Amino acid sequence: MAPDPMQTRRDAALADLIEGVPYARFLGIRFDRRGDELTAILPFRDMLIGVPTPPALHGGATAAFLETAALIELAWRSTWDRMETGTPLPPLPRPINMTVDYLRPGLPRDAFARARVNRFGRRYASVHVEAWQDNRERLFAQATGHFLMPQGT
Repeated sequence: MAPDPMQTRRDAALADLIEGVPYARFLGIRFDRRGDELTAILPFRDMLIGVPTPPALHGGATAAFLETAALIELAWRSTWDRMETGTPLPPLPRPINMTVDYLRPGLPRDAFARARVNRFGRRYASVHVEAWQDNRERLFAQATGHFLMPQGT
């Protein structure tokens, strides 16, 4: 059975968005897409350890993971209509600031994150992100970020 052309277009658009964030490739961040929902996945690698004993994820890697999840969710939401029509995607939003709350150490295992867009305007957007590992109810970090939207979104 041939793949659905719309699914193929959406997968390609998501791949293009992720490709626009080189640090996401460096960290190995990937996204699981279910309809219009995205879950960011940070596969564990030894290079992500910041505290050797007991081993814990580096705070910078955690912050980058949360920022990437927020940025891709925001870009995904802002380009949905364009994806549906096949028009070219606009540039990615630009981060203004990001506040990260480290709630507990990130353990040496895969991490997951989901972002929620709280405000989406022509020029500015606010996004909240939550990250967990084994249990979604037991967050290890959360963040709120503000982004400058590219013109024409």
